[in-house]
Amino acid sequence: MKNIIVRAEREYEIKIDTDWKKELSSLMEGRKRTAIITSSSFSPDLAEILQLDSEVHHFTVPDGEAGKTFSTVTTLWDWLGAAGFTRSDLVVAIGGGALTDLAGFASATWLRGIDWVAVPTSLAGMVDASIGGKTGINSDYGKNLIGSFHSPIAVVIDPTWLETLTDRDFSAGMAEVIKCGFIKDPKILEITASRDVASLRSDQQTVVELIYRAAKVKAEVVSVDFKESFAREILNYGHTLGHAVEIHSKFNLRHGEAVAIGLVYAAELAAARSMISAEIVELHRSVLAKLGLPTTYDRDAWAALRPILALDKKSRGSTIRFVALNGIGSTARLEDLTSDELDAAYERICS
Repeated sequence: MKNIIVRAEREYEIKIDTDWKKELSSLMEGRKRTAIITSSSFSPDLAEILQLDSEVHHFTVPDGEAGKTFSTVTTLWDWLGAAGFTRSDLVVAIGGGALTDLAGFASATWLRGIDWVAVPTSLAGMVDASIGGKTGINSDYGKNLIGSFHSPIAVVIDPTWLETLTDRDFSAGMAEVIKCGFIKDPKILEITASRDVASLRSDQQTVVELIYRAAKVKAEVVSVDFKESFAREILNYGHTLGHAVEIHSKFNLRHGEAVAIGLVYAAELAAARSMISAEIVELHRSVLAKLGLPTTYDRDAWAALRPILALDKKSRGSTIRFVALNGIGSTARLEDLTSDELDAAYERICS
């Protein structure tokens, strides 16, 4: 097992390559009540957990982004209230990134904050969504616009969950890993440069190393800037257009697939300003494409995407801000982009 310490509003461990049932049993010790939240189509084996000396409630919510709504979180609050949950009780989120976002937000807002544990079951959840304390739900106007900063007391990463993923979902999670390579850890790019999904999935040792490296990048950034004052924004590399694409696709694209498109777009913006070379832009395309990720989007979608960009959380007033690279492992901000620059970069990623 490899552990990473996150120091935010509380200090907690990311426990990597561990048995989730054993870790969860330990974390539940001394708790009168535990709420385990999963998605409605996901049925983890909870037999051992239900036998523990704790009053365990199992709540299910709609799958994926469909569950990240005000009505769902209201239902969770009602369940917690009916079960008598107090500040000494525990919430456990077992699922992908959307599930941990939702359950973390319910935990942040019930009694102004109760303890919760993230047990991510997707690769994207392991390296991104479950780490850092950003919790939230979606609005009709954008993704994750309603939320709170509320760290878990632990993140438990058991790589055996990855066996349950389709190749598409594994690949989507790799987009967040690749992002970490570009913004802070070039070794990730060296490891993945010649790999495809099949070769990675058959090499658990390498997958665990990639999870560790990506999680370490996020932990280090979050520990410096918990509430996204400035430094933490680098974790949103590729997400400005990525979130817009995700919304435009009505979430038919996975989060990581949309981010992959956003990564190439951000690289094109930086290259047009001579911040990075054409070779680095091509590296974005090649690494992502080998992992089965999209790097282009529909030309006709641009008119609809532009207004969504303005709702990005990094925007200030009417200024759309992008995280960009000025080299591999080195980031900057682009805040003065013209409409012509935005249009031209999109034209270069059109399918």
